[in-house]
Amino acid sequence: MMTQDTFIRGIWQRARNWRPDIWTVLLLAAIVYVWFRPPAWVSDENRVVPDRAFTLINGQSLNLAQLRGKVVLVNIWATWCPYCRHEMPAMEAFYRDYRNKGFEIVALSQDDGAEVVARFMSEKGYTFPSAMADPVVMTGLGEVSRLPTSFVIDRDGVIRHKISGQVHYARLQDLVEPLLKLQ
Repeated sequence: MMTQDTFIRGIWQRARNWRPDIWTVLLLAAIVYVWFRPPAWVSDENRVVPDRAFTLINGQSLNLAQLRGKVVLVNIWATWCPYCRHEMPAMEAFYRDYRNKGFEIVALSQDDGAEVVARFMSEKGYTFPSAMADPVVMTGLGEVSRLPTSFVIDRDGVIRHKISGQVHYARLQDLVEPLLKLQ
């Protein structure tokens, strides 16, 4: 009869002697790459976002018309979404680097309660505004079939890009910087 110790020792021995071929290494590298930087689909849009009002987690009211004159990233996310949680540090870094240049973020959470979102934002030290994803606000933005999804809105209130998937700093630079340069 095989004991658990013998079984584990056998697995460990096979693992130490394992020599993967090049295809296995490439497959593992692709899996790791997709996990840490999953693909996102960026579509070009050209439609005016209707003015929608929402209440931020801190209790303040904000509407999209107040943000005219700025380039805005509206991010749809949830605390339980691993890709959403993974993109947040890059969003925060980009926000800190570009908010004085006319950039703003509004993160709309699909969590069940504002207290969960407020606690998460506070614990992680995220400073960009966050609100709950109200269905009325969502209808003005467009279809969201997966999380995270983001919309890049130009200074005139026109949705220029929809990002279905995770954003990262370089992707934000590619999409936002040209809009910031337009005056």
